[in-house]
Amino acid sequence: MTLISKIKSDPKLKKIGLWMLIPSNEYRPRWWVKAFLNPFKHSRGKGAIVRHQTKTDLFPFRNFVLGDRSVIETFSTLNNAVGDIIIGDDSFIGVGNVIIGPVSIGSNTMLAQNVVLSGMNHGYEDVKVPPIKQKISTKQITVGDNVWIGANVTVTAGVEIGNHSIIGAGSVVTKNIPDYSVAVGNPAKVIKKYNFELEKWEKANNAV
Repeated sequence: MTLISKIKSDPKLKKIGLWMLIPSNEYRPRWWVKAFLNPFKHSRGKGAIVRHQTKTDLFPFRNFVLGDRSVIETFSTLNNAVGDIIIGDDSFIGVGNVIIGPVSIGSNTMLAQNVVLSGMNHGYEDVKVPPIKQKISTKQITVGDNVWIGANVTVTAGVEIGNHSIIGAGSVVTKNIPDYSVAVGNPAKVIKKYNFELEKWEKANNAV
């Protein structure tokens, strides 16, 4: 049994290990974790940029991958405590974005300002316990290649957004969006699809 497996299997050791990584009553890694552990665990591609004002709540027990030439802009928040964050090449994460894993974003994808992608949810079923203290669940969010997500969009846990799809500003995406689609609204609905035979965007059959 490896040391990490032993720590995970022993509740007392696990509690001590987490205390060493995370300050009490906080949800961010200690400074030494960022300085000495994360650089060996996480991967940043050639020319990748994470602005200094970004809140990087990244932990070494999950993955963080930022592809070549991708940019994460000022005042964004990254948190991989409950799931990996994987971002492809030449992608742009705009000002004030919040990305909570598990999240995978493809290449040549751009997210405008104040977009929220959260693969995490809190339970709420037990009314005797506050949601903040109930069990956490996670579902993978997957955003394809060549996607454009407009400002102030929220993408909920478990959603897949297909390649070369566009999500209109202010939308709340609660269901999967197919490839080559335009979706808007709350909840987001597909209003256009690309017709490859005619080589043009067409109004979706269910659009009003």
